[in-house]
Amino acid sequence: MLLVILCGSLLLLFANISNQYLWQDEAETALVSKTILTNVLPRGSDGINFFSQMEGADCGPYYIWRWHTWLPFYVLAGFYKVFGVSAFVSRLPFILFGFGTILLIYFLGKALWPNTRVSVIATGLLSISVPFLLLCRQCRYYSMAMFFSMLSLYAYTAFLERKKLAAVMLFIASMLLFHSQHIYIAVFFATVLLHSIIFHRDRLKILLAIMAVTTIANIPWIIWLHPRLHTAGMLKLPVLFRVVVTFISQIHHYIFPFWLLAVLLIVILVKGGNIIKRYLAQKPLFWERVLLLIFFVIFNIVVVSVVAPVPFFRYIAPSIPPLIILIATIIDAAMSVHLLFAVVIAAILIATGQLKDYLYEITHDYDGPIEGIVRYLNEHGSSDDIVAITYGDLPLKFYTKMRIVGGFTGEDLEPAKGARWVIIRNHILCGSDKMVRDYLLNNIKWKRYRRIVLDYPDTPWQNREDPARHYFRTCTKENKVVIYERTY
Repeated sequence: MLLVILCGSLLLLFANISNQYLWQDEAETALVSKTILTNVLPRGSDGINFFSQMEGADCGPYYIWRWHTWLPFYVLAGFYKVFGVSAFVSRLPFILFGFGTILLIYFLGKALWPNTRVSVIATGLLSISVPFLLLCRQCRYYSMAMFFSMLSLYAYTAFLERKKLAAVMLFIASMLLFHSQHIYIAVFFATVLLHSIIFHRDRLKILLAIMAVTTIANIPWIIWLHPRLHTAGMLKLPVLFRVVVTFISQIHHYIFPFWLLAVLLIVILVKGGNIIKRYLAQKPLFWERVLLLIFFVIFNIVVVSVVAPVPFFRYIAPSIPPLIILIATIIDAAMSVHLLFAVVIAAILIATGQLKDYLYEITHDYDGPIEGIVRYLNEHGSSDDIVAITYGDLPLKFYTKMRIVGGFTGEDLEPAKGARWVIIRNHILCGSDKMVRDYLLNNIKWKRYRRIVLDYPDTPWQNREDPARHYFRTCTKENKVVIYERTY
C-alpha cells in the first residue's frame, strides 16, 4: 500500500509541471540561484537586471542576498549545474523535497503511534493534499522547510528514545531547518522546549545544549539576516490578533476542517469506555504524542504571525504534515466505530477539498499573463531591448535576455523612457507598483507606441501557491494583457 501511495504521489507532484510558467516569487529564487553559478555567492543582481522585491532592502553590500538563508539557492544552483537552467529544473529539487516529506511523514507517524495504520493513512492523505502539492511544486523554500521541520521532529522523537546518534541527527536537522528558512527554527525550538519541560525533563539539559550550539553556530547568519527581523514584524496586538485569526481560518478551510472534532465526539459517545481505554491506556504517552504536534502548529501560527509581513498561507506550510497526522489519528479512531464511518469521513475530506480542480489543472493547458508576455517578447524582441513593466518583472528576467526595469526593485527608472516595450499590468498590488505605473504614465512618450493586445488574461499573478488565490484553469474573466511597442 505504501509503495502505491508513493508512486501516486510522484505522479501528482510531477504531472504537467512544465506547463506553468514561473511566477514572481519563484523567479526570484531561480534568478538568485543562477548568480551562484558565476559569482559563487547568491546576489540580487546579475550585472544587467536587479532581482529585489523590497526596493533593495533584501540585499546587502555588493547585492549579496540577505532576505533568506542560502541553502535553497545552493541546492537549486547545484541542479542548474548538473541539469541546466529551465522551469522544470527550477522546481525539481523542491518537488523531491516534497516527496521526501511524504515519505518522512510515514516514519514520523510510526514514531508517534505504534499503529502502522495511522502512518499509512497520514501518508495517503498528505499525498493528495492539494495545498501541500501546490507548495511543493513551487521553486521556493516551502517544501524544504516542511521536510526539515518534520526531520527535526523525527530526530527529536529518536532523541527522547535515546537512540544512537539521535542527538547528532537532531543537531544536523536543526541546522538544515535554520538554513532552509530560519524563522522555523524558532517554531521548532519553542515546540521541543515546552514539550521537554512537560514530559521529559531528564532530557532537558542535553536538549538545551543542542539548541545552544545550534544558535551559537548560526550567530553570524542571525546578524546578517537582522534587517529582515527588524522590518518584518507585526507587533500591534489588534493586527496580531487578525493575523492569527486568518491563519486559523486557513487551517480550517484548507488543512484541518474543525468538524473533525465532532467525529471524535461521536466516537467517544458510541464506543465510550472502549475507545478511552484504547487511546488513553497510557495517558501520559497519548498526550505526549498529541501535544508534540499541537505545540508545533500553535508555535508556527504564533511565530509567523509576529514576523510575517502578511498572513500568506505559505507561512504555515510546516503545519500541514502534523495536522495531517492528527487527521489520520481521528480517521483511525473512527474505524473503531465502523470501517464505513471512517471511509465516509475520508470521502468527505476529499470531496470538499480541491483535488478535483487539481486533477483538472495537471491534465489541461493553463495560460497566464507571464506566458503570453514572454512568448511575445521572445518572438518579436531582441536581447538588446529594454522592457519597462510594473509588476511581474522577475519572470521576464528569467525567461528573456532583455534589460527589464520596473517592478519592486526600486531602481532608477530613467532607462524606461527609451524602452522598446512598456507593460502596465491591469492590477496594481502595492505602493511600489503604483509608483512605477505613475512614472511610466507620466514619462513615456505614448504617441510613439502602438498598443498590442495578447490573448492571455491579465490576472494579478501568472499563478501562485496560495490555495485561495490559485488558478486551477485559465481565467476567462480578466482583461487581456496589453503590451506597448515603440514604433519610432
